[in-house]
Amino acid sequence: MTDEEDAAVTAAAKADPDAQPTDVVSRRKAGRPPLARPKRAVQLRLDADVLDRFKADGDGWQTRMNDALRKAVGL
Repeated sequence: MTDEEDAAVTAAAKADPDAQPTDVVSRRKAGRPPLARPKRAVQLRLDADVLDRFKADGDGWQTRMNDALRKAVGL
């Protein structure tokens, strides 16, 4: 694109009432904001009875296990 073509396109865009200017807000990434403490996926071998005990309380067992581990290590 030549400089003249670029200037013509820019002028046409500025004159168009439906054309929205790009600013910092419109260039933000979509989606959720980053977590303060992001989680990491790991593979961990556990005794079956320990895992069964956490799963017995239903959904949220991974969060409860994470909370128990944090408490056990003093976090």
